[in-house]
Amino acid sequence: MSKRKKFVLTSLLLSLGFVGIQFLDNQFRIPAIGALSLLTAGLFAWSLYEGLGLDMTILTIVLPTVFTAGVGLFWFLLPVNLFARLPIVVFYGLGIYGLCLTMNIFTVAAIRTIALLRAARGVGFVLTLVTFFLVYDAIISIKIPFWLSVPATIGISFPLFWQGFWTIPLEKEFSKPLLIISAISSLIIGEIALALYFWPTTIVGGSLFLTIGCYILLGLGQAKLEERLFSQTVREYLLVGVLVFAGMFLATHWGG
Repeated sequence: MSKRKKFVLTSLLLSLGFVGIQFLDNQFRIPAIGALSLLTAGLFAWSLYEGLGLDMTILTIVLPTVFTAGVGLFWFLLPVNLFARLPIVVFYGLGIYGLCLTMNIFTVAAIRTIALLRAARGVGFVLTLVTFFLVYDAIISIKIPFWLSVPATIGISFPLFWQGFWTIPLEKEFSKPLLIISAISSLIIGEIALALYFWPTTIVGGSLFLTIGCYILLGLGQAKLEERLFSQTVREYLLVGVLVFAGMFLATHWGG
């Protein structure tokens, strides 16, 4: 079977999996999302088998798996009607297909030069930010204590940062600097999540602010790895952060 057929089949099976979850009782839906996430990892390993190995290329499985979990958890926050949930199924199916193409380019580019690499990095960057937003929205929505939400935020951020930074060098060998920059970025996001726990912001506002933090850290980290971390680049990213912080501060209802 050709890779393209595998990608289409993967997208269809996982999309049908989301539809099937609708027919389960509530107590079975969370385990079903977990099972669907594991199925995502298995299907992507099957689809990308030729380019995967027991090395850093295994990081190409991370984003699709967490993307499935993020969309699945976000799914529960939507109204129970066709008009609200059908677009999510379509979005998910297209997202999975886009990830199939993107991760395939990364596995190939880890072996040889490929012309579509820059476009794949752009798509991967955007889908990583979307995934960040979805999982943060889910964590904030369940309103667990900060001693649970902060470690959860750090834990889910780390593999997403790691795969995001890896897409720049695309080296098969383990890289300690990538591990360190991913850990530092995750800890910074955890500190922001701790601050937001005591901030009277909305769920969407908090999720968006954390995602903007990831946008800044991932963008600056990738620029450094590409050796393009110029002062202008730093100013542009920091300006985005300042503007979002100012907007969030002004939109917050302080007091009473």
